[in-house]
Amino acid sequence: MLAALGFITIIIMLALIMTKKVAPVVALITVPIITATIGGFGAEIGGFVASGIVSIAPTGVMFIFAILFFGVLTDAGTFRPLVKNAIKFGGSDPVKITVATAIITMLTMLDGAGATTFLIVVPPMLILFDALGMRKTTLSTIVALAAGTMNAVPWSAVPLRAATVVGISSAELVGGIMVPWVSGLLIVIAIAYYLGVKERKLVGYIKGSKGLDLEKVKEVLAVTEEQEKLMRPKLLLFNVILILTTVTVLVFDWLPAHTVFMLAFSIALIANYPKVADQKARVDAHAKSALMMATVLFGAAVLIGITRETGMITEMATVAVNLIPDAVGRFIAVIVGVLSMPLSLLFDPDSFYLGILPVLMETAESFGVDGIDVARAALFGQMTTGFPVSPLTPATFLLVGLAGVDIGEHQKKTIPLAFAVTIFMVIIAVITGAII
Repeated sequence: MLAALGFITIIIMLALIMTKKVAPVVALITVPIITATIGGFGAEIGGFVASGIVSIAPTGVMFIFAILFFGVLTDAGTFRPLVKNAIKFGGSDPVKITVATAIITMLTMLDGAGATTFLIVVPPMLILFDALGMRKTTLSTIVALAAGTMNAVPWSAVPLRAATVVGISSAELVGGIMVPWVSGLLIVIAIAYYLGVKERKLVGYIKGSKGLDLEKVKEVLAVTEEQEKLMRPKLLLFNVILILTTVTVLVFDWLPAHTVFMLAFSIALIANYPKVADQKARVDAHAKSALMMATVLFGAAVLIGITRETGMITEMATVAVNLIPDAVGRFIAVIVGVLSMPLSLLFDPDSFYLGILPVLMETAESFGVDGIDVARAALFGQMTTGFPVSPLTPATFLLVGLAGVDIGEHQKKTIPLAFAVTIFMVIIAVITGAII
């Protein structure tokens, strides 16, 4: 019963979001509440929701103040030199821009923190994408694919969870799939190139052009009179140092992320706009974006709290394992690899790696398959390529919020490509003998 309710909850919610029948926040809140009520948990729903909100609250605060922080710095013109230099490098060629976006995301993701990566990469690149008329969904897709694939670095939370269950170091665990993993990164760059070619057609780029003409450059860099009043060119160095300091504190985890952004936002606002009236105006200007993101995020907290506290996720895992026929049991590692990315839409990382993976490994051992192969196969998609599209991860909502895209549109464009990257890595893993 619980497993059926869990699958129904996820399927209906994703269908509503991706078909745009209702706003994402409505689906995230109402669907799990209805199914939990049907399951007889009506009297306990309040506690379940509270549990989800408590777990998500620090992230929600971080998202709100991160939006305000980068919004203020954008108003102050901090990212304009980056856009100008990017234009000089890539000209008007979307291919160079999309490939550069993928590579920059991968390098930034070396710290294994998806939220930090999105906060660093998306705001400045969005300015460039907008200036050249490129689609925002292309930006969110490339960043998602690059960050998702890179999330398998040994020091990331996902491999660490898997390694804890397996009983070996995360370096040893990831080391066994190094070839397919690196191949996956190369495929992401190839996909970025392909998407760049499509953007070329959209913006009317002429191949061979060495850059934007003078008039186009003026158009891209032009600012309105109102924007000019907000810009703070004399504070450019200060703002850059503030960003680098903020990122450093985040990467080394010297302070909780929400505290970092609350403090960084306050400093940025006071330094760039000392007058109280100007400060209120800047907050008002970005409040809508921050509020929209926060509502979706806390809506996701309802889904997470209910599916976790009711036991739906645990029961879904049991059913999934029991569905594996004996005849295909020896291919369980390959099956897990193939399904790993879609499973990110059903299970959060703790539920999968700490609850489901041990069961899958034990099942694999009964079929004569090394349980480590199952753990390695899971890393090809479960909360790696799958985390930036999953409604169960707050970072997904941060990505779409920063990029200014609808989560349903993001999922429709990104999920097939993320699944393709996962399948490619599984194929390479089988060919190289990384998994059997």
